[in-house]
Amino acid sequence: MSASALSSARWRKSTRSDASGDNCVEIAGLPEVIAVRDSKNPDGPNLVLTRTAFTRFTRQLRTGRHGL
Repeated sequence: MSASALSSARWRKSTRSDASGDNCVEIAGLPEVIAVRDSKNPDGPNLVLTRTAFTRFTRQLRTGRHGL
């Protein structure tokens, strides 16, 4: 994934982010992947997952598999 593709991506804040804005995750849907970043550090590292892996990951989070 090129840096230019991520810099031009349309990021949106997760609906699960807390009301104070302190614990925010942003995602960007790109043609082949889903990118995830910390909204407090938009120039920091990004997690880039295939759409299938992202769906699997979020399903596991909802079922408590990761203990969060």
